[in-house]
Amino acid sequence: MRKNITIQKFLPILCGLMLAFAVHVQADVTDIKAALLIEKKPIPPALSNLDPVLTDEGIQGAKLGIKDNNTTGQFTGHSYTLAIAEVPVGDDVREAFNQLVSKGYRYVITSVNTDTLISLSALAAEKGVLLFNIASADGKLRTTECGANTFHMLPSYEMKADALAQFMLKKRWKKWFLVKGSDANDALFAKAIKRSAKRFGVKVVEEKTWTFDHDARRTAQADIPVFTQGDDYDVLVVADVKGLFGEYLPMNTWLPRPVAGTQGMAPRAWHRTHERWGAVQMQNRFYEQAGRWMTDVDYSAWLAVRSIGEAVTRAKSPDVKTIKNFLLGDEFSVAGFKGTRLTFRTWNHQLRQPVLLATPRSIVSVMPHKEFLHPRTYLDTLGYDKPESNCHL
Repeated sequence: MRKNITIQKFLPILCGLMLAFAVHVQADVTDIKAALLIEKKPIPPALSNLDPVLTDEGIQGAKLGIKDNNTTGQFTGHSYTLAIAEVPVGDDVREAFNQLVSKGYRYVITSVNTDTLISLSALAAEKGVLLFNIASADGKLRTTECGANTFHMLPSYEMKADALAQFMLKKRWKKWFLVKGSDANDALFAKAIKRSAKRFGVKVVEEKTWTFDHDARRTAQADIPVFTQGDDYDVLVVADVKGLFGEYLPMNTWLPRPVAGTQGMAPRAWHRTHERWGAVQMQNRFYEQAGRWMTDVDYSAWLAVRSIGEAVTRAKSPDVKTIKNFLLGDEFSVAGFKGTRLTFRTWNHQLRQPVLLATPRSIVSVMPHKEFLHPRTYLDTLGYDKPESNCHL
């Protein structure tokens, strides 16, 4: 009874202290403004009704990252907001970027093509803005066209190709038949595949370009067996980034061989069947929010926002220069549900991360395996290493 009286006596005082603390915290909240800049693309013809065209790719990932940052921010005095700028096809992305800068946005997540990103990188360095690339896997952004204030969240084509090569080397699939499309990105991925083959000592015994302009669904059983005739090979490697024909290669090749690359067993930053290292809760949270599964671009957008939040929290500053230096320092890492700490390469600002090898409904492997040794970290066996890059940022 006496204890209850004592508690009741001090309860108003405790409530007053808590209210005062809440007011003090509210007064000291620091706003961190991030923006997602999207360059809209022409919508390609759908090959299947099973794969609807996504109109919110990247947006949902960034929104989930903002939620996660604010969960931590309520205890650290940080409040995160996200602006979304979608630029219609043909409009000036630079103008949209400048408008964001004029409104005080210094952290800009970009879903734009390679040439646009190169142009924005120069502006970002000039205006003191950090860019986070979530859409372009072009290797030249990591080797020759390097932005001092640009960070790459998406694995490059070379990282993906190296992941495939390491897996196939372990399987002793040393003879590859390369099939590529006619799109510019197909050529980039095919180039990365040939680089990886040379790097890991395997041979591309045959290379062909798919030039058929008709619907492959109608003639797959007739055309593909003839098209894939050639020298004996262990695996068919396909470079079809837009998915115009690659889905029809499995089970239709002249020889009964596995298919890997952009279709078949594909290298991915993220996949809906990934469940290890706590990824299940990430999958569930995203699906509950978006009503669909997370894509590579969504995952990269989430990582970008989380990297900003992690750096601001640990550096205890929202200053752009301080955050840039922290992101590239030894103390920074971000958790990405991949079983290891993710960090940035100092020479080209590429995020080190494992690559998932997946079929449409299962994870085959997570690369690289740790037996692929490297003086710094086994993650640097994927993509351009420091001596291979002309970037020295």
